[in-house]
Amino acid sequence: MTLIIKVDPRNPDVKKLEMVADILKRGGLAAFPTETVYGLGANAFDENAVKRIFKVKRRPMDTPLPILIPDIEIIQDICELNEIARKIIDEFFPGPVTVIVKKKPKIPDVVTCGLEKVGIRMPDHKIALKILELSNVPLATPSANISGKPSPTRAEHVIEDFKGLIDVIVDGGQTGIGIESTVIDTTKDPPEILRIGAIPVEEIMSVVGELKIVEKMKYPHYKPNARVYVVFGKEDIAKLKIKELTENLRKKGYRVGVVSEDIRSFDADELVELDSDLQLVARKLFDILRTLDKKVDVIVFRGVSGSGLGRAIESRLKTLADEIIYV
Repeated sequence: MTLIIKVDPRNPDVKKLEMVADILKRGGLAAFPTETVYGLGANAFDENAVKRIFKVKRRPMDTPLPILIPDIEIIQDICELNEIARKIIDEFFPGPVTVIVKKKPKIPDVVTCGLEKVGIRMPDHKIALKILELSNVPLATPSANISGKPSPTRAEHVIEDFKGLIDVIVDGGQTGIGIESTVIDTTKDPPEILRIGAIPVEEIMSVVGELKIVEKMKYPHYKPNARVYVVFGKEDIAKLKIKELTENLRKKGYRVGVVSEDIRSFDADELVELDSDLQLVARKLFDILRTLDKKVDVIVFRGVSGSGLGRAIESRLKTLADEIIYV
């Protein structure tokens, strides 16, 4: 049985969150919102609890788990900071960035899959921070989705994946950012961006200097069951290509969902307006994918690109696409 607790993200009920913290202290699993996406947390010092995360997420055992921390003070107990890591932490914690540093023995090897380094983050979300504070331990916390599926930005997504499999789900409404944290490995010289995320690469470079972008994903990420086409190009030409692609797919009997600007231009089974505000695009991206996945066989997405948040959205679209089309 999974307990589902509704909590106001602006004014969290501490008594409700004490229940969640008690579950975590006893080795349970709890899903809760952060400012990026929902996370699935377990006491990072409890090896059995951490193993449960791998099991229920169906996460490969060679994919390390990031750790959420309640405050800066705890860092000295679990990892060693270098100069670059300190700069990032000073500038961006709490916030949507995960810093990879050398771990200390107190962190079990199961968390890091035997690696000598660990990713740490301090979330900027009242519910997450209060749970961390009340638990009084760092929490191993990947995104709260079955591995490979789109990340969860609403409690309904978590319930869909984990009801009956974990101990408690905290419903704190829709997350504010909607895409995951930027991940930077500060043990490398120059530091390496392993995942472009909510904090633009350009902002991190302004603090630490030279960076290398090496985005590597060993396993499929963000993948809905529907086949996904992403069309990049100038607006008018891209629209013509999306129309052509949609018409051909529907003639073959496929149900098609289109995500683009000016959806009145398209004849499809499902239409989703692509917002001009990149923050709204990021916030809605995974929800759109999960919703359309239940209704159509194919999703045709108008590509988003650019710097900053646009670059992070582009990265995810390219990762989830079965076919990328440039026109």
